[in-house]
Amino acid sequence: MEPLLLRLSLLTWSERVLPAALFRRFRPLLEHADAILTGDRDTFRAQRMALIIFAVRVLGAVVAYASQVILARLMGGHEYGIYVVVWTLVVVLGIFAPLGFSSSVLRLIPEYRAHSTPARLNALLLGSRMVGGLAATGIAATGMLAVWLLGDLVTSYYVLPLFLGAVCLPLFTIGSIQDGIARAYDWPLLAMLPTFIWRPLLLLGGLSLAIWAGAPASAETACLIAILSTWSIALLQMLVLQRALKPQPPRLPARDNWTLRLWLKISLPILLVEGFFQLITSADVVLVSLWRPPDEVAIYFAASKTPAIAHFVYFAVRSATAHRFSDLFHKGDHAALATLAGKTARWTFWPTLGLCLLLAAVGPFLLALFGPGFESGYPVMLILLAGVLARASVGPVDALLTMADQQNRCAIVYALTFALNITLNILLIPRFGILGAAIATSIAMCFEAAALCHQAHTRLGLRTFVWTVTRRTTPYEPREQD
Repeated sequence: MEPLLLRLSLLTWSERVLPAALFRRFRPLLEHADAILTGDRDTFRAQRMALIIFAVRVLGAVVAYASQVILARLMGGHEYGIYVVVWTLVVVLGIFAPLGFSSSVLRLIPEYRAHSTPARLNALLLGSRMVGGLAATGIAATGMLAVWLLGDLVTSYYVLPLFLGAVCLPLFTIGSIQDGIARAYDWPLLAMLPTFIWRPLLLLGGLSLAIWAGAPASAETACLIAILSTWSIALLQMLVLQRALKPQPPRLPARDNWTLRLWLKISLPILLVEGFFQLITSADVVLVSLWRPPDEVAIYFAASKTPAIAHFVYFAVRSATAHRFSDLFHKGDHAALATLAGKTARWTFWPTLGLCLLLAAVGPFLLALFGPGFESGYPVMLILLAGVLARASVGPVDALLTMADQQNRCAIVYALTFALNITLNILLIPRFGILGAAIATSIAMCFEAAALCHQAHTRLGLRTFVWTVTRRTTPYEPREQD
């Protein structure tokens, strides 16, 4: 499932259509681009995968942003605010429910394939989804019971949407694990399209059709359509993935290949990393809902999703290189690891900087698309852009640490960042409203970037800050975890 390449190389095509003088001037750049598109070296494959993921994320960002604008227009600020709180909770719990398998498969699958242990690989492919699905079902049931027992403590207009959101969780979780499996096999389209293109399109189309048929434009209706969208897309992805994995051994491997304890030993620290990362980026929406009405929650959500357009550069680079960090680390090629770390920092920061400048210029217009009053979130957007830039300045250093057996250190950083984020939100939201939430989140993101960069230097000997990246030319022995 490698990306389809043009039969005619970019260099050959350019030589045929460009004037000779222009072709000679741009030949070095064209040769490099051609190598990225067709080269077999690991660096070129990583860049090619990053470009594919970046393109999908660009399209996905457009689809997601447009769908959120249309949802806000269809539902109004109050109902839309309720829906985004519920869906944010689904996303947060959907990070914890896989128990870390959505990312640990990126480390384990390359290892099992490299060591030629197909039976254990097959057990992982089956067991990761089983364990994640069961965990998500338990979390969903516990959440529904908690909402029912809390009774009057939960605002009435949140109760039914919360119940419906819980139904989404099991297949949402299995879908995220399947994303990780597909990325580990270098199948970026199978990993990205269901989550970032097909599901939001199906949600938007289904809700529009339901409202056209006479259903109320409410959070309950949106949650019902979200259930149908999430389950159908995850099941379809499962069928396609199973067909792609056909060459794998029989479905039920021997019992001694189910090394669940080992998997969890690797996955649970990664779970803390992924969980705290998601909490840092999503907890502010939930906390705002505790002090502010749904209308202001909607404005904050729109203002926080606009900087997310710039953040997908980081996500694309991280998705394309996480399993390559694992491969280089376990091969002991520390010079190549240092080189890749430096390149990913540059791949992340400079495109993010350009997008942040563009978003700062067109921000008021983008926010106004959500409806009257949403443009008041522009200061919030600018503050959050500063945090996005801070995270981009060190590249996907969290993936580097996680794939280099430093997931415990990474988890500690995220735990501290989350604690700082929650504390600042609690202190600032009651006094400054949604502006306080933005300040708290941005400060936490700056702290996160600095702490992760420090850990990469002290534990791996790598300087990942974009302006101080250096290549290590002598072998370096990474420090063991405490």
